[in-house]
Amino acid sequence: MNNKSSPGDFILLAFSGHPRLEKTLFVLILTSYFMTLVGNTLIILLSILDSKLHTPMYFFISNLSFLDLCFTTTCVPQLLSNLWGPEKTISFNGCAIQLFVFMALGTTECILLAVMAFDRYVAICRPLHYAIIMHPRLSQRLATVAWVSGLLQSVIQTPPTLLLTFCSNRRVDDFVCEVPALIHLSCEDTTYNEIQMAVASFLILVVPLTLVLVSYGAILQTVLKIKSAEGRKKAFGTCSSHLLVVSLFFSSAISVYLQPNNPYAQDRGKFFGLFYAVGTPTLNPLIYTLRNKVVKGAFRRLLSKIKQPRKS
Repeated sequence: MNNKSSPGDFILLAFSGHPRLEKTLFVLILTSYFMTLVGNTLIILLSILDSKLHTPMYFFISNLSFLDLCFTTTCVPQLLSNLWGPEKTISFNGCAIQLFVFMALGTTECILLAVMAFDRYVAICRPLHYAIIMHPRLSQRLATVAWVSGLLQSVIQTPPTLLLTFCSNRRVDDFVCEVPALIHLSCEDTTYNEIQMAVASFLILVVPLTLVLVSYGAILQTVLKIKSAEGRKKAFGTCSSHLLVVSLFFSSAISVYLQPNNPYAQDRGKFFGLFYAVGTPTLNPLIYTLRNKVVKGAFRRLLSKIKQPRKS
């Protein structure tokens, strides 16, 4: 494997420490990737084609679906190639692109989930003012802030990581070019990079998660004041899908980026990272469709239009 790689290549070890799992993981990840492509593409199409989904909530969900499509496509094809064959190398330029895009999209998703929590807060706590506050222009600006923030974060953190002096073996103990794994690979003092990563992790993970928790704390107080059981059930139903998505995403992301620095945690972190990169984008469309009557209704209307015979 080393003979086939140039001096500038990296070797992604991925799950080579678990050779018996590689073929099983290949099948599971390939299936998940297919489900991710189909599910998220369907949500985007429904959000565009069905007028009943032309609301801020579904505008943000369609942004999340597009983000998940890009997120998985950044790492899954390389991972599948890695798992299937003996060739596990990635070029320096390929690693740089993967690092930049993966970090930008991960940051964008953290902020976008916080924005979606704010949208649910306004919908439940300020229902009479929802249309005024969450008008299309503000929704577009909030989505733009999320995407631009992800881009800026990647612009700030990618160059210092790539400028590190890496050890000669260039074995990245991960399935994707990520900041923690590349810092661990460096042969020079990485104190500055570690501080930068810690600050970034706090700003990207802890701050948005705090905003989400504050929003849902206010939502819970409002829901508990609703006297009718039907009203409380409807309010909880409005937020349950997003709350489940937030729980899955942030729990896996925190397990990856805020783990202790030891071999056991590193090995365990790869499986959390796999769920973070592949599992959550697969589950998101299932959560938003199976638990959402509006989306299921839009899907039925789309099917009826497709099946409807053309009039001569």
